[in-house]
This record gives sequence, C-alpha cells and structure tokens, in this order.
Amino acid sequence: MPVQRSISGLRPRRISRARARAAVGVSVAALAAGAMAGAGPAVAQPKAAPAAAADCSAQYKIEQKLSSGTTWRMCWRYDSKAGLVLENVSYQPKGETKPIKVLNSARLAQIDVPYDDGSVEYDDLTGFGFAQGLVNLAPGECPGGTIKTVRVPDAWDPQHPDVNGLCTTTRSRGHAYRMQGDSANKVFQAQGKDLLVYTVNQVGWYEYMTEWRFQDDGTVNMNVGATGSLSYDDYDAGDGRGWPIGKGAKAYATSHSHNVFWRLDFGLDGSSKTKVEQYDSAVTAPAHGQQAPTNKTTRTKVTKELAGDYKTYRWWRMVSATGKNKDGHARSYEIVPGPTTKYPGRSFTKHDVYFTEYNKCEQFASNNPGACPAGAGKSVDKWVNGQTLTHPVVWMNVGFHHIARDEDQQPMPVHWQGFAISPRDVTAMNPLTPDALAWQNGHWRPRS
Repeated sequence: MPVQRSISGLRPRRISRARARAAVGVSVAALAAGAMAGAGPAVAQPKAAPAAAADCSAQYKIEQKLSSGTTWRMCWRYDSKAGLVLENVSYQPKGETKPIKVLNSARLAQIDVPYDDGSVEYDDLTGFGFAQGLVNLAPGECPGGTIKTVRVPDAWDPQHPDVNGLCTTTRSRGHAYRMQGDSANKVFQAQGKDLLVYTVNQVGWYEYMTEWRFQDDGTVNMNVGATGSLSYDDYDAGDGRGWPIGKGAKAYATSHSHNVFWRLDFGLDGSSKTKVEQYDSAVTAPAHGQQAPTNKTTRTKVTKELAGDYKTYRWWRMVSATGKNKDGHARSYEIVPGPTTKYPGRSFTKHDVYFTEYNKCEQFASNNPGACPAGAGKSVDKWVNGQTLTHPVVWMNVGFHHIARDEDQQPMPVHWQGFAISPRDVTAMNPLTPDALAWQNGHWRPRS
C-alpha cells in the first residue's frame, strides 16, 4: 500500500522510514474503520460511473470542435497509479471526411525525484500516491469549460472517492499564421485555438499540473507543471548543495530533480504497426564556389528497440503503416522535445527517448509494478533488448533540476517541463488554410 498523505495534505517530501511506517499504519487503520473525513464536491456533478469500455460512454468521452473547424475526440479513464489516461485520441481538421486516429493511449509513466544530497529518491506515481492525490478544482480554474467528476481508485478516503478534478476547456494561443501578399492588399491571419485537458495531483508539498493541449493544427503538447510549496523540512542543506531561502544564509532548500516520463502508444490511422524513423543532418563547410555550408539529411529506419539521445539536427517521427494524406504521402507525427536537464544518476534517466515493443506488463518507466516475467527488469532501460518493433511504444524522459530560489515562496510559481508531437504530412496542406488559398498546393503560379 502506498504511503498515505497526512490529512492536511502536507506530507513532508523527506519523510523518514519510521514516519513512513507510521503513516502506513494510520492509513490501514483509517481504511478499516472508514473514519477518514474528506472534502465534499466543489460543484455539483453527475455521479461517477465505473471505468469506461474501450468505446467509452458519454461520461468518459471528450469531444471538442474548435472555432477553426478542427475536432478532437478521445476517451478518458483514471488509473490507480498513472492518474489520467487518454485513449483513442483522434483529430479531424476541416476538409477531412472522417477522424484521423493518432494515439491508442497517452499518459504519465513516472515522476522520479532524487535529492541532490542522496538522502531520498521518490517514485511519485508508483510509490507515493500520485493518483490518490487528485484534488478538487474550483470553477474559476476551468474558465469556460467543464469540470468532470473522477472516481479515484484506492482513494485515501473511501467514503469520498469522487473528486471534481478533470478540467476540459478551450484557450487561445495567439497567431496560428500570418501571411501578407506581395501587393499588401490582403493579410491572411488566424488566431489558434486549443483544447486543454488537465488535472492537479498533490504529492506532499508539491502539486503537479498534468496538462494536455490539443491544437487546432494537429499538434499535441504534453506538460507537467510543479507548483505548491517548498517544504520547510528541507531547509537543512548545509552541505553546500542547497540554496539559501529567507533572510540571511540560515535556511538552505535542498536541490533535487524532477524526471518526468510519458508513455505514448501510437495508433495512426487505426493501426498499431507504426514505423519509427530517425533523421540526422550533417553540416559541412562551404565547398569552393559555394556561398554557404551544405547540409545533408539522412533517414534511418528504426526496426529494433532503441534507447535514443537527442543531438543537434536529430529528430524522430512515428509513421503510419496504413494511411496517406491526399497528396499520397504517409501520415506521421514528429516528436518535438522540450528543454530538459538529463539526469545521469540512474540507468533509466540516461536517455531522452525509448522505443520498446509493446508489452502489456510494461507500464511505468521505473519501479514498474506490472507482473513482467522474471528477469525482465523494473525500468524502461531494461526493456530495450533488441526486439523487433512491430508495435512500438514511445517513452519520453524530460528532466528539470530544481535549485530553489527566494521567488519560489509562497506559493511556488509553476515550473513546466514537457514536449510535443507535431503532425508531418497528416494533411496535404496546413489544416487551417483559408479557402482563398486552398488552390496553392505544391508547384503553382500566381493567378492572373
């Protein structure tokens, strides 16, 4: 059983072994007696239902047509360790007669938090009750949207397992494009719109905002934001590794890392037999008579499991095995990394991305609780063992080294980490192309 939060929700991050055992004892006693008290719903919501089937009922369906004409559809469920899981994610921009499936499933796969002084390391998803820490959202936190009720498995308070904790809303993101013609008589511009889906989960002092942004141009942004409080129990870093907080140099906050993993199972055009391709470019000095350096890009088909690392001019894409756009080009999604501080202290955090062959038991990037065969290992790096990729699963690792500062109190501003997947040849043109420019596909001449 995971360690229980204190009733106040302020379990110190650096909990001692003795306190951990005590917390487990309190949790077992409280569950047996049904004595824990919990906050009631923030807003009236329909009664939560059991987990949804694969096609999902209306209660577990998210469908949003954005003002630009793009529709995103997906199902959601809530896992006892991963928290929010999105399934059967599809994208339908204007001009497409049916939805284009993108993902079978998408979710967090671990938040690993090692402290710089080596005293503790937390696996927040599989060991410290991330999913059980789902919090109620106030209406003002979901402006213009809907707050859905979530039934939390293995809830800390079994008498109150329903939490108003899932926000779905829309937001503007600024210019989607701008183009001014040669004559300057016409400016084509559009403001982009996003579907935003998010939850907030409390683990100790931290509150993690798990955010999924589905853009009207087909891009999907996945981010985790850490906010909440700095733990005053950590103000003891007298070994030179911490940062002074408050007046003078008496209270030192312990520095630590947040290594966040996501697990993506692509299902482009309804097929899990997605292909993986790696692209590398090499830049060489200008040859005699040339005005600029040359750049040659090469493609490598990734057919075996891979632990990959980002380099300058390197990127990957997931390619549909069955679907093509109207130009006859294979649909794909490019993996777009965000800023990261790769943590070298653990074998599973030493790489930026992993491509593994699908295995039902491989669910979490570290301290995996799944019933994998003996000797399979408990972390994603152990699963890269040369298997042929026929149904690849993508594991993304994005790190953040948190050296606290005075501005982190109080409350702590959100610090974000994440990445995106961007459509590459999913549609024949920009899915937001205005009708007046729809004829300009490929080689064209200005109309007279």
